[in-house]
Amino acid sequence: MKVFITGSAGFIGGSIATGLVQRGHQVTGLVRSAEQAEEMLALGITPIVGTLDDSALLIEQAAKADAVINAASSDHRGAVEALIAGLKGSNKVFLHTSGSSIVGDASGGKASDTIYYEGQLPEPTADKAARVAIDNLVLDAAKEGVNSAVICNTLIYGHSLGVKRDSVQLPRLLKQARKSDVVRHVGPGLNIWSNVHIEDVVALYALALEKNQPGTFYFVESGEASFVDMSTAIAKALKLAVTQSWPLKDAEAEWGYEMANYGLGSNSRVRGKNARELLGWVPKRTSVTDWILNEMV
Repeated sequence: MKVFITGSAGFIGGSIATGLVQRGHQVTGLVRSAEQAEEMLALGITPIVGTLDDSALLIEQAAKADAVINAASSDHRGAVEALIAGLKGSNKVFLHTSGSSIVGDASGGKASDTIYYEGQLPEPTADKAARVAIDNLVLDAAKEGVNSAVICNTLIYGHSLGVKRDSVQLPRLLKQARKSDVVRHVGPGLNIWSNVHIEDVVALYALALEKNQPGTFYFVESGEASFVDMSTAIAKALKLAVTQSWPLKDAEAEWGYEMANYGLGSNSRVRGKNARELLGWVPKRTSVTDWILNEMV
């Protein structure tokens, strides 16, 4: 299958692109520079230099491909509109990458018992309304002859299959710990995130290319853990002292509003049946704390 992937030089997109090449697919990847293009070639990926603002290029590449995966940005509406325009009426697969911060509660590190299920999502917060609107745009494209899906990843751990090693959330804690010799979490760190290993994420995307049903929303999760438990595991792996609570304002100064409030300071607890029941997805890695202790550093 000829697959066009945006974000092929990033953590998620690069892992997917590399994994699909290993499975025998012909992959074309959107990159921003000649240097990234060279990295793609070394992995067996055909590079296309451009940006998400190059609508004509995105339409052209989408029309040429057998399937399209958007892994560059969950929030760039113009790029999604262009990709849908290139696919409309073709019944080709379009997999759009979202993230489960769409159900994040910005709790400041406090715990929550609330769990969300596919088809039972809450009204988005003002911070996440635009992202959810893009997700809905993708799902609605099924009515216009696009075999579309939203793949809503949770906290992803593991090392990249592609050129970029680090994911988004846990490396922030690791970097801060190495800088200050203490692992800090937002508030009490009792907030819980569902999570999944990158290799299992890649396997899900590969299955969705073959088996997706138009207009499907997938939560991608294989376990969950609190940030105090993940932080404690990082401290043990680095042989540091016990973790410390960090006031939200200090966390925002270090990581920024979005990461402190949603990526590291919220609860995002979800359950996904669709990948398991519709695609036959069976995740192989289910313990983020085991990975932190044995593989992260």
